[in-house]
Amino acid sequence: MGKTLFIIAAFILTVACAKAQVDSTSPDTPVTFDAVTLKIGDQQLDVEYAKTFEQRARGLMFRKTLCENCGMFFKFSSPRLAGMWMKNTFVPLDVAFIDRNGVITDIKPLTPHSLESVGSSKEVLYALEMNQGWFAENNITVGDQITID
Repeated sequence: MGKTLFIIAAFILTVACAKAQVDSTSPDTPVTFDAVTLKIGDQQLDVEYAKTFEQRARGLMFRKTLCENCGMFFKFSSPRLAGMWMKNTFVPLDVAFIDRNGVITDIKPLTPHSLESVGSSKEVLYALEMNQGWFAENNITVGDQITID
């Protein structure tokens, strides 16, 4: 009986932890973000910084607007082939995938509410989401260097 209760308790705890992770993508669960300053060519950007699992899971979900030079910088736990999707995201975005040296490897468009994963072509450590067209309007291209202040 004691072993059975332990197994049931472990199962309930596992489900509760999994539910907590899923809830980070709920509009009712508050998620706060750090800020980071990036330099890309002549541009200096102050953007939101998603570096924890909960922050990356939420991203720019549920936002109806994004200011002209606003965006979100993501840091993955280790270099990887990364993919981004737009579940619960209303604003059309472009994503720049960035390698561990700060070099942009790809710039790709993202479609609001799409569940299709848009992936990097190489292993990356970072991604930067900005309003769709922002990279082109600011002459930022693949191969450009991003530095983190």
